[in-house]
Amino acid sequence: MPVQNLNGYGVQTLSTSPVQLLSRHVCPWVKPTDHLRAAACFVLEIQVGQLPKGIPRRPTAVVILVPTRQRQRNSSPLALEALLYPEFPHEPPTPSASSGAQAFWAGPRYLAGDDGQLYETVADALTRLDWTNLTIVRGRQEPDEAPQDRQVLRSTVLHISPDTLRWAQWVLADESFLLGGLPIAWQICARADTGGPLAAWSAYFTPDVPGEAVADLLAALDERDQPAVRLGGPELVLDAVIAHGWLRDIDQPDARATDPMFTTSLSLGEVPPLIQDGDPRALTVAADEAAPVGWQVWAEPVLGAPYLWAASFSAGVPPDLVAAFVASLSSTAPVLRRVLPESTRDRLLLAPAS
Repeated sequence: MPVQNLNGYGVQTLSTSPVQLLSRHVCPWVKPTDHLRAAACFVLEIQVGQLPKGIPRRPTAVVILVPTRQRQRNSSPLALEALLYPEFPHEPPTPSASSGAQAFWAGPRYLAGDDGQLYETVADALTRLDWTNLTIVRGRQEPDEAPQDRQVLRSTVLHISPDTLRWAQWVLADESFLLGGLPIAWQICARADTGGPLAAWSAYFTPDVPGEAVADLLAALDERDQPAVRLGGPELVLDAVIAHGWLRDIDQPDARATDPMFTTSLSLGEVPPLIQDGDPRALTVAADEAAPVGWQVWAEPVLGAPYLWAASFSAGVPPDLVAAFVASLSSTAPVLRRVLPESTRDRLLLAPAS
């Protein structure tokens, strides 16, 4: 699954900010990072929900990040902050107009898409887990510009576990690279302890990944006392899909599997570029060095056609968490859908939902 760098920033916007955000008890809560310094000017508005105990309650905090170098004369003010994906919403979607459409029980779920409700499905699961949610809105403000005229360019919805060891970000309009030709929608991270801000591992999910599978992964993650400790091995992941009728690859039976229709694949192999892990060197692997190995999952309904969705797990993701995701993904239980992917509609088994 190729990964394309679209704006030169290289890494994700909030790879460490959730930890920094919760560890600083005075404004500014967010420290400018290198790629923020490169921009002309940013305004961050943090709408704080119910924060963990010990964090001051401020309904809104606005932080102006002043650049360390001036923008070049005659350059476009939006040159570095143009919308990466103008066709995608900048905010989590509201309930779609299709909510009144006929509902179906659909299977297999790995071809059923996300029903246009990927944010809602996962966010509802995180709410049930009692994770804190924040909305971070970034934009640009010219001198003497009225607040209502501020240009909001990107927004990120951040969900943080009560112990601050794990977090999930809705970053559909905010990511700087593509996974399998598709933008990232959810990024999930965890760290070993509160002593450091860096994530021990990261997992990435594009639109049309079934939200039920992401929610089951988060439920398994929430149950863990130590979210960064590795439990199990590759067989744990493969066994999860083999139990649901998937087939081992003939050439790589210990590292690959596919569904019975050969549309969706699971592979343990080289992690794509820009996938973040606990070891920062994973982003700077030389051509003659072995790249980190992690699990990759993707749906390609028609060989050579665009992917329906893709998911990538960094090398540090515990195998039992990957197994929780793929076990839900390959489950034979149908899922409720009102919006069906065009590329897989003919392959789905549908039953009207009464």
